[in-house]
Amino acid sequence: QVYLRESGGGLVEAGGSLRLSCQVSGANFKIVPMDWYRQAPGHERELVARITSSGDQNYTESVKGRFTISRNNARNTVFLQMNNLKPEDTAVYYCHNFYRSRDFWGRGTQVTVSS
Repeated sequence: QVYLRESGGGLVEAGGSLRLSCQVSGANFKIVPMDWYRQAPGHERELVARITSSGDQNYTESVKGRFTISRNNARNTVFLQMNNLKPEDTAVYYCHNFYRSRDFWGRGTQVTVSS
């Protein structure tokens, strides 16, 4: 079984920063692409950022230039550095991977950006 545990969410003013972390256990972390998703109230869950096993990164357009995804394979951890946060970034942020033909999700961490 694969477990993902997010941390680092919170309340921040617009323009502020947060750093999310996701600790992964039960998987061969270094070979697994990792994702951050988010879901705002009344909206579908959307892919925010992805990092491949080789470190290639992709972002949804609305966060490009503000968010950075990274990984530390020695610590089985993926990060999401979020800068210049906007109220529209308010959502529950989830860590995700697809491993051995299954989707695995964390429980999520709430990010709230006040205007």
